[in-house]
Amino acid sequence: MRNVYIETYGCQMNQADSGIVGKVLVEHGFSMVDSDKEADVILINTCAVRDNAEKRIHNRVHDLQALKKKKPYLKIGILGCMAERLKESLVKEDKVDIVAGPDSYRKIPELISQSFAVDVILSDKETYEDIIPMELNTDGISAFISIMRGCENFCSYCVVPYTRGRERSRSAESVVEQAKHLFDLGYRDITLLGQNVNSYLYKAGNKKINFAQLIVMVAQIDPKLRVRFATSHPKDISEELIDSIAKYDNICKYIHLPVQSGSDRMLKLMNRKYSLEDYKEKIRMIRNKIPDCSLSTDVIAGFCSETLEDHQATLDIMSWVGYDSAYMFKYSERPGTLAAKKYKDDISEEEKVRRLNEIIALQRDLSLKSNQKDVGKVFEVLVEGESKRDSAKYFGRTSQNKVVVFDKGSQEKGNYVNVRIESCTSATLLGSIC
Repeated sequence: MRNVYIETYGCQMNQADSGIVGKVLVEHGFSMVDSDKEADVILINTCAVRDNAEKRIHNRVHDLQALKKKKPYLKIGILGCMAERLKESLVKEDKVDIVAGPDSYRKIPELISQSFAVDVILSDKETYEDIIPMELNTDGISAFISIMRGCENFCSYCVVPYTRGRERSRSAESVVEQAKHLFDLGYRDITLLGQNVNSYLYKAGNKKINFAQLIVMVAQIDPKLRVRFATSHPKDISEELIDSIAKYDNICKYIHLPVQSGSDRMLKLMNRKYSLEDYKEKIRMIRNKIPDCSLSTDVIAGFCSETLEDHQATLDIMSWVGYDSAYMFKYSERPGTLAAKKYKDDISEEEKVRRLNEIIALQRDLSLKSNQKDVGKVFEVLVEGESKRDSAKYFGRTSQNKVVVFDKGSQEKGNYVNVRIESCTSATLLGSIC
């Protein structure tokens, strides 16, 4: 029982975690394969942030049971936040063989050897900083580095603090070492990951390194290495960080700053710990110090007791900021959260969908307007690969995280090229090398 196939769903953090699991398994003599049909063990790494994600995994496990009938020795495992939250039902109802939480990845070889095994104990120390993850299913250009684990913000709608435990930061040295390793392998775009990277703080004796200092340390590895980060919490993003982004050309001019709602009443119910004016002040600071910075956000439609006025306030802040892109969702109650315990999920599904559609339509217009402003400009683009729609073209991203499609020419993956933007859609810039 040596061949393992890992499927990853959900956030970038899960993708980075799958790389940790792969490295642990390979060091214990297992082989990674690219197909579930080749596997003796199938591990599914997923999140528990939204109900739809969990339903999809339940359906996937059900499908895999058919494969297991043909291969009785096949073992199926669930990893990550969903494993921690649904440990009992995964074994009893879904009939999976292995359930491992986010802090149990070192034990997976041992868990595989058992007839069935559950380990979801959370740690306040585990960061896996001594493990340089495998790069699974990547393009060889972009990679992710988890710089911290856990979360202590306790937003009322969010299950992450309960499934990933207390916040703890990796050593700065281990982050820089991993980034150097990736650069030497040919990776040119690295995203530093954390539930709230702004609260990163590594302490060693009298030495303290915060996130603004860490990102500079990574950027100084080489000017050809682009550095991004996700996710920022508005209450913690600092002027020092904004100044660092402005100073270094290879720290990307792109900030993901989730607003969630434009209503102060909703923000208080969500336990977001900032007011709308606080948020606007951070946006003004970014616009002032980094005029060409691209901004994206997260928005929740139909949170508990949300009125039409609250919903309109969300549309208003989106228009005021003029986001370049956004991740938009309807509220999904998660068992065990403060919202599930204290607030009634009283917005109908039909109304949630209607409000979400309004948010999506507005963002589509905002994204188009943002892209139209770029027509005629020249951007430095990192070539990431062939366009999925046209093999004669490449695609890449600008420092502002915008996707650009252009003719290949004589360029290769990993090169930087200057591209003049000639047209656009709401999602993509189209241009030619100049």
